[in-house]
Amino acid sequence: MADSAKSSNRFYLTTPIYYVNARPHLGHAYSTIVCDAVARRKRALGIDTWFLTGTDEHGQKIERSARLAGRTPQEFATAISAEFRGLWDRLGLTYDDYIRTTEPRHKRGVQHLFATLRERGYIYKGSYTGQYCVSDEAWVDGPPGTICPDCGRPTETVSEENYFFKLSAFERKLLEFYETNPGFIGPESTRREVISFVRSGLKDLSVSRTSFTWGIPVPGDEKHVIYVWLDALANYITALGYGSDAPEDKARFAKFWPADMHLIGKEISRFHCVYWPAFLMAAGVEPPRSVRANGWLLFDQGKMSKSKGNIVRAETVMEILGADALRYFLLREIPFGQDGNFSFDALVQRYNGDLANGYGNLVSRVVNMVHKYFGGVVPESGAPTPAESALRASAEKTIAEFGPAFDELNFSDALKSLWALVAETDGYLTANAPWKKPAERSDEDHQALQARVLSTAAEAIRIITALAYPILPDATAKVWHQMGQGSLAEAAGQSFLTRLAWGGLKPGTKFNEPAPLFPRAEKDAVERMQNLEDQNNKSAVEAASQGEAVSPNPATASPSVAPTTSTDKQDARASEVLTPTTAVNPGQAAATAPVHAAPAGQASPRLSTSPVSAPPSEPAAQPHPNTAAPAEPVQGSAAPQEQHITIDDFAKVDLRVAQILVAERVPKADKLLRLEVDLGYEKRQILAGIAQYYEPEKLIGRKIVIVANLAPRKMRGLESNGMLLAASLPPDGAPVLAGFLEEVPLGARLK
Repeated sequence: MADSAKSSNRFYLTTPIYYVNARPHLGHAYSTIVCDAVARRKRALGIDTWFLTGTDEHGQKIERSARLAGRTPQEFATAISAEFRGLWDRLGLTYDDYIRTTEPRHKRGVQHLFATLRERGYIYKGSYTGQYCVSDEAWVDGPPGTICPDCGRPTETVSEENYFFKLSAFERKLLEFYETNPGFIGPESTRREVISFVRSGLKDLSVSRTSFTWGIPVPGDEKHVIYVWLDALANYITALGYGSDAPEDKARFAKFWPADMHLIGKEISRFHCVYWPAFLMAAGVEPPRSVRANGWLLFDQGKMSKSKGNIVRAETVMEILGADALRYFLLREIPFGQDGNFSFDALVQRYNGDLANGYGNLVSRVVNMVHKYFGGVVPESGAPTPAESALRASAEKTIAEFGPAFDELNFSDALKSLWALVAETDGYLTANAPWKKPAERSDEDHQALQARVLSTAAEAIRIITALAYPILPDATAKVWHQMGQGSLAEAAGQSFLTRLAWGGLKPGTKFNEPAPLFPRAEKDAVERMQNLEDQNNKSAVEAASQGEAVSPNPATASPSVAPTTSTDKQDARASEVLTPTTAVNPGQAAATAPVHAAPAGQASPRLSTSPVSAPPSEPAAQPHPNTAAPAEPVQGSAAPQEQHITIDDFAKVDLRVAQILVAERVPKADKLLRLEVDLGYEKRQILAGIAQYYEPEKLIGRKIVIVANLAPRKMRGLESNGMLLAASLPPDGAPVLAGFLEEVPLGARLK
C-alpha cells in the first residue's frame, strides 16, 4: 500500500461495486471477503476504518433487461441489489456503508462532479462517428462493416452528439503521479500494464450518451446521460458525502478521503488507475492512495464461465461447511493478485486438513484436557523447559511475521506461517502427552507437566486465535469464549491486536464448556455441494423460463471471475468507453478514434444476462424467414445452382450454439412458436415458424444453432432476435433443426 496510508490512524477501503445484471456468486464474495478481513484487522489494531461496498445499477443493459422482465429499471435493480446485500449480511460482512448508484445522494454527487469538471474546462461537447458493436456495446476501430474483434459480429456505423473529457491532457500528469507514488498500483504486473497503456497515448473520453435514458442526466442538458464509468467510479466519493452541503457529510469526506485502498479485479485496472485519478485531478480532488487488483477465480483449473455452467455460489459452501470455511479457503489457497483455482475437492481437503484436523482438533484437545485435569481452570505453568521456550519463540516470531504479510494482502503466506504454529503446538502437545503418565513418573511430577504443557499450549492457541480472527470471525469468537476471554467482538473494538503478546492467558482463568468448531466433512460433502449447485441452476432456468431476466449461472459482474471465451464479454463497462472520431470543439483539434473494449482475453466487469441483445431501433429491412434453410430442390430435377459468396460475406453471419429454455405457441398464430434461448452469455427471444412440425414441450432443453446477428423483427406484437438454423426436407419443406452429437458449450461460434 502507499506509504502515506501507513502513517494514518484512519483507513478507508472499498470493494468494486457490483453490476446488477445477475445474482451474486463466489467471485463477488471473494473480493468482498478480502475487504472484510482487512477491515476487521484494521479495527482490531485501533484504526478508525470505513468499509464501503454496493451495487452499480445504471446502463443500457439494465434498461433492456428490465423491459424484458416486465419491470421498471429501478424495480429490476432493487431486486438484484437486495440479493447482494442479503448475501453480505448472511456472510456477516462488516461493511460500514452500502452505496447504490440509483440513490439520490449518489446522483447529487455525480452531477456535482460533472459540473465541476465542466466548469474547470475539462469537459466539452462534440460528436462522434464510429463502428459500434451492439452485442458488446463496444466501439471498434475500422471502416464500416468492421467485424468486432471480441464477438465476431459485424459492427454498425453510429453517430451521436456527446460530451467529452480531456483525458489526453493527463498523460504526463499521470505518469508523474505513478513515479511519485510507486505504491499506488499493485501488483507489479498490473502497474506495468497501466503505465504501458498511458505511455501509448491517451485519447479524449466520452462522458455522456444519448441513446438510452437509464442513468444520471447531465445537469442542464438532460437528453444526455452521464457515462457509466464516470457515474460508477464516483461512488467512492459520493458515499462519503461529496457534493453535499450537510456538515456531517463534509466532515466524513474530509476525514476519510482519499481512499487508502480500492480493491478491484485486474481487468478494470485501467478505469481505476487511469480514468479515475484523471477525473479527480481535473476536479481538484486528491486521488486515492492505492488500487489493488486481485486475480481471477478459476474452477477446476478452468476459468469460471456461465456458458460452461461452472459458476459457484457462496451459499452452497456456507450450507455445507459454513462461512468461515469459505473465507479461509479463499484467503489461504489463492495468493492475492494471482489467478486462483477453486474446486469442491480442494475446499474439502483444506477444510478437513487445516480446520477440522488442525486448528479445531487442537482447540478441542486442550480445552477438554483443561476441564478434565484442572476443572476448567488454567493452572500455573511453572518454570519453562526448552520445549516451552521454543514454542513461545515460534509464537512471537509468528506475531512479527503475520502482521506485515497480512497488511500487504499476502494472506496466503500469513496463514501459512500461522498454521505452522498450529502444527508446532500440536506437535508439542503430542510430544509431551499430558494425558499419558509413565509408571516411573510421580503423580506430582505428572501434574506439574500437565500444568506446564496445557497452559503453554492454551497460550499458543490464544495467540493463534487472535491472529486468525479477521479470517475466521465466527470460529475464533467461539474459541475466545471457550477460553474465558469474553467477547471477541468487544476485544476487537478495544484494539486487542495492538497488545497481542505472549503471556496474556492468566493462571486462574476459567474456561467455558467446550463446543465443536469444525466437524469433519464427510465423504459426500463434495457431492452434496455439487447437487446444491445443480438444483440452483435448475431453479434459475425455471425462473428464466417465467420471464425473470436473471441468469442461473451469471457471468462475472465481479472483477474476480474470468470468462472462458471472448463471447462471455458482453456489456462490458470496459466496452462502453467512447472517444470521438469527429469531436467538434471550438478552438481545439478534432479528437482521435474510439478507445475500445478491454484487451482480448480479459473479462469485462459487467457481463450481460439480458434476454435480448438488439440494436436500439427496428430496421426497415425486408422480413426474414423464421428458419434458415437452403432452397428446395424439385424431385427429379437437377441440383439447384450454387450462388458463390466470399469468405468476407460468410464472416458476417454469426452462428451460435443456444439452448431452448421456453417454447410456447403464439396465440392466434398457427405456425409460430415463441422461444426463449440461452446463448451462455445472454438470453433472447426468437419467433420460429415451426409450430406445425414440433411440439413445444419437446423442444425444451434442446441445443440448436441460431443466426445470432440477424436484425430484429416484430411479428404479432413480439420481437424476434435471431433465426433458427434448419434443413428443409422435401416434399413439403418440413424443417429439421440443426444439432450436435458431441457436448458443445452454449455460445460457441460455428465456423
